Amino acid sequence: MTRLCITVVALAVGFSTTGFFTSGFFTPALAQNLTAAQRTACKADYDKYCTGTMPGGGRIMACLNKQRDALSDACRKVLDAQTKQ
Repeated sequence: MTRLCITVVALAVGFSTTGFFTSGFFTPALAQNLTAAQRTACKADYDKYCTGTMPGGGRIMACLNKQRDALSDACRKVLDAQTKQ
């Protein structure tokens, strides 16, 4: 029984830290490609249009691109810069 409790606690901690590191605007892998200024430029647009989008696999960038016409100029510049890379 003790082994089961330890396993459950370990899994809970593992899932909570995974959520902590991947929650927010961009996943860590994508965040490495963006500067803090670039993430800040798109934060309000992300909050408005893509909050429910699951991070990873480029889904957030795809979501922002779908809303391109409604995005702020600063965020559009970030998307353009990422497309050129």
